[in-house]
Amino acid sequence: DSAEASHSVVFENIKSCSPDCLHMLLENISGLTVDADFTVELIPEINVAVVTFIKSIDTKDFVKKCSQHKRVKEYKMTARLLELTQTIKAENLPDNISGDYLTMYFESARSGGGPVSDVKHFREENSAIITFCDHKGNA
Repeated sequence: DSAEASHSVVFENIKSCSPDCLHMLLENISGLTVDADFTVELIPEINVAVVTFIKSIDTKDFVKKCSQHKRVKEYKMTARLLELTQTIKAENLPDNISGDYLTMYFESARSGGGPVSDVKHFREENSAIITFCDHKGNA
């Protein structure tokens, strides 16, 4: 078990809560502001939202607050820390992008990256699987 907690929290079963309602709920629970302090990525295909905190907070404590919050219970949503991983999938890549460019982009500290150990480029799908040397590189 890693001593380092994820900066992202997964909310499951979000279908009964509109995006605007979810934003307000998250702001109410965290005391933070959407876009300035955290981002929300909706993944409606799997009924999930991923909240990534820009501002440093205790995400374990935030998940605990969410599980006890009246509105979260009413909406039957659940919250859990997003697992730390060393591998990500990049999709909708331009046709002419090279594997070397992908490696350099994902190694860029400005992009939130870190040392890349492998890039599997799938040109026919316009996607790539990027594997980092450790989980810190894909924040």
